[in-house]
Amino acid sequence: MSRTPPGSGHSFSRRDMLRFTGMAGVAAAFSSSLAACGGPASTNATGDTAESITAVIGYGNNQTWDPLQTASAFSMAAILHSYESLVEGDPITREPYAGLAKELPADVSGTSLKFELRDGAKWHDGKPVTADDVVFTYARALDAKENVLVRTFLTPWLTEVKKIDDKTVEFVLAQPFPYALQRLQTVKICPKHVFEGGWDAAVSGTVVGSGPYKVVEQAPLSHTRFEKFADYNGPRPAVYKSMLWNSIVEASPRVAKISGAKPAAQIVENIPPANADQLAKDGRTVEFADGGNNLWLMFNTTHAPFDNKLVRQALHHAVDRDKMIEVGLKGKGSAGTSFINPKLPVSQEAANDLGYDPDKAKALLQQAGVTNLSVSLSTTNTTLVADCVNVIKEGWDAIGVATTLDTSDTKALFSKLDGGFDFQVVATTQNAEQFGNDPDLLIRYYYAGAGVVPKYAKWAGPDQEKLIGLLDGAASETDEDERDKLTKQVLDMLADQAVVYPLVFTQLGTAWDPKTLSGVRAQGYPGINLNQAKPGSGA
Repeated sequence: MSRTPPGSGHSFSRRDMLRFTGMAGVAAAFSSSLAACGGPASTNATGDTAESITAVIGYGNNQTWDPLQTASAFSMAAILHSYESLVEGDPITREPYAGLAKELPADVSGTSLKFELRDGAKWHDGKPVTADDVVFTYARALDAKENVLVRTFLTPWLTEVKKIDDKTVEFVLAQPFPYALQRLQTVKICPKHVFEGGWDAAVSGTVVGSGPYKVVEQAPLSHTRFEKFADYNGPRPAVYKSMLWNSIVEASPRVAKISGAKPAAQIVENIPPANADQLAKDGRTVEFADGGNNLWLMFNTTHAPFDNKLVRQALHHAVDRDKMIEVGLKGKGSAGTSFINPKLPVSQEAANDLGYDPDKAKALLQQAGVTNLSVSLSTTNTTLVADCVNVIKEGWDAIGVATTLDTSDTKALFSKLDGGFDFQVVATTQNAEQFGNDPDLLIRYYYAGAGVVPKYAKWAGPDQEKLIGLLDGAASETDEDERDKLTKQVLDMLADQAVVYPLVFTQLGTAWDPKTLSGVRAQGYPGINLNQAKPGSGA
């Protein structure tokens, strides 16, 4: 299948879908025209003082940098430092505050929201941010033909964004939406004068935002370098004159950067639990956070007998989740007793407990009339998945389900899925929380739009329509108690259908050197946020 360039007015191609789900491997080569980019440079530390900082991200920086399209962990974390939304949010709680907007609207209960832009806001190229940029950005975000990632989070509640004057815009809502200020955080405003001709430059690594840091160098699969944006006048100015973020996917060299008496980096994310104790002995602060990162099973509902929910439930009941947490996650995780991590405040326990019960698993298969079942389990080859899938196979084999593992790297698996691969069951990881933490978003990411359920599991029919109806109803309910009740119905239905459903939720670890860095927190989603960082006690 040929690739349609983003911005061409067509829907997702195969490669675009990989970017959408945040599971692409290698993307297009970065543009060589970035400022100060004369080829890969040294990845040595830039320093350990208030002047500069070195960080390590456990994901590649070679995926799309399109702010409306990317789900790349590295790109998204960097974009939080380089672009702004009208409404920004605390990286942990998502509590909203004014970003590019001068102030938040006093009333968000109606169907019209007005925002005035911050005085003096500029793009990194020095041009002023205007209402035209906001309208341009949201026109693309809402375009069904463009079908960018963030559109999933805006429909069905947002109708259009209109220009009132050069500094004021109006959001026209189809219905009241209680999560509006949280959801606007997902849309980074982009400069019309840079991207109006097409988005290929953004895809390949050009970053022109209004945030506190400018991206000045890109070295794919190596590093990204930032400099302080001197003209930034927003609420959270740059702390450092420069930042160097190394991209190190392999765990051992990543951990080595934060190890020893004089670490080469001041902060490293995606820390394996097995390394936590030694790093603590080295004087590092190591914290693990609960969030949306989960290992899930996805069933092909067009492939019998996985079109039968009893079979899907049975295969969940056959997996010992406590053992998976002990063996695969080294204790850093929790069982999926709900579609949303039970450790998150917005979670509610599902009525249908899919916990470990091999006798019930056998009974459900018998009730479904299924005997001598053989399953090909397609998995990805990340360390976390590899450590957990043997527990799945062991549980299925134990109830008489002959299980074959079909393992490949993430890009290869999803390339096959996009090509129409007639899979049976998939086990892999995903994390919607990097976009937000309200229950509507955490569910809609998987089950609506171009999420994995409609795209790959191909679940359709009355039950699917009922679920989306309940989800839309909860999202438009202004009474919090009634909204929680509707959300509970959605969570119960997700557990009952188990089309895509988590086995376990994993904690994510971050380590930093407290002598050189403070004011940071571990996140329950990939990446780091240094917009409130401060020098440490010994810097």
